[in-house]
Amino acid sequence: MSAVMTLDQALETVLQLPIEQQEILVQILQQRQIEIRRAEIAAEAQYAVNSFYAGQLQASSAEAAIAQLHQ
Repeated sequence: MSAVMTLDQALETVLQLPIEQQEILVQILQQRQIEIRRAEIAAEAQYAVNSFYAGQLQASSAEAAIAQLHQ
């Protein structure tokens, strides 16, 4: 069974790294977050396209969609 590291423990570990490595770690984390969000958006878009072609969604104008969002 592996031990789970708490956020405080992770931060303490990261703070022991040289500043340059901390900056690299921040960049890596930011890029991974961007990649994860892109994948989420792509999956949502694919779901919407599939739903549209399955007849579960109806086409509407941009104005109608915006008006519905404001309700």
